[in-house]
Amino acid sequence: MKRAKCFVFSLVEVVCYLVLIVCVLISVAFVTLLERKILGYIQIRKGPNKVGFMGLLQPFSDAVKLFTKEQTVPTMSNFLPYYMSPVFSLFISLLVWVVLPYEIGFMSFNLSILFFLCCLSLGVYSTMSAGWSSNCKYSLLGSLRAVAQTISYEVSLALILLSFIVLVGGMSLDLFTNYQSGVWFCLISIPLTMIWFTSCLAETNRTPFDFAEGESELVSGFNTEYSSGGFALIFMAEYASILFMSVLFVIMFLGSSPCSIMFYVKSISVAFIFVWVRGTLPRLRYDKLMYLAWKSFLPVAINYLIFFLGLKVMCFSMVI
Repeated sequence: MKRAKCFVFSLVEVVCYLVLIVCVLISVAFVTLLERKILGYIQIRKGPNKVGFMGLLQPFSDAVKLFTKEQTVPTMSNFLPYYMSPVFSLFISLLVWVVLPYEIGFMSFNLSILFFLCCLSLGVYSTMSAGWSSNCKYSLLGSLRAVAQTISYEVSLALILLSFIVLVGGMSLDLFTNYQSGVWFCLISIPLTMIWFTSCLAETNRTPFDFAEGESELVSGFNTEYSSGGFALIFMAEYASILFMSVLFVIMFLGSSPCSIMFYVKSISVAFIFVWVRGTLPRLRYDKLMYLAWKSFLPVAINYLIFFLGLKVMCFSMVI
């Protein structure tokens, strides 16, 4: 009897996760449409408005076009890593969604922040593999840039997360919602909020940190040799990561639960800021990017960590 109940519960979890994946993929499609519309308004031109009412069917039209095109494979490529890298990249981007606190008992576990950091680190391998296996110098240079950039900003992200782990006393994202019922964390730690958002831009390879796609010297970065379905999977993985970072930002700094309407309004607002930054700022120089990570963000994150540790020790000693 117990075995049957466990099987049914596991089956329900799998079905819930599949529904979640479908919802995320549909959201990714409309985030691309949102980006094109916003960039159209910023650049004073028309966004996509031909396919369907106000261009609502444009993302699905693009998906059909990409997946029905011929798949080209470079002759000198290492085929298996070349073929599997986009699949692994999208898999990691979708797997990380299980860490969100859904409040319905669906895959909510106590070490969700640790799991998020593990998935964040695994994304580096798919980027490196995609660039190396193409056997193209431009792809390799793009992947090396992306890996160096991702690893650099992961340090700041991990230290900021560690600061808040000390503050809330646990690694579950549920705690962030509970502790922000009175005041949002973004109001008591504005520098950390700005650093986190900027690091998220760098982690997702967005403007002004899209050095993997320096058109003047690298054509399109680590995905230069990809076409058709492979390119579409890399594209979907990038936008799924942007959407997840927006949702995580809302949970960590704006104190909302996925069960409230305001949670989704705030998430769309953060995603809008991602696009707004792309339409506003030019690309930085690569050495300035590294200086920003190691000479500016890292000292601030370490100082805040020491401050929160001292605050926790002081509160603990007062209680005793």
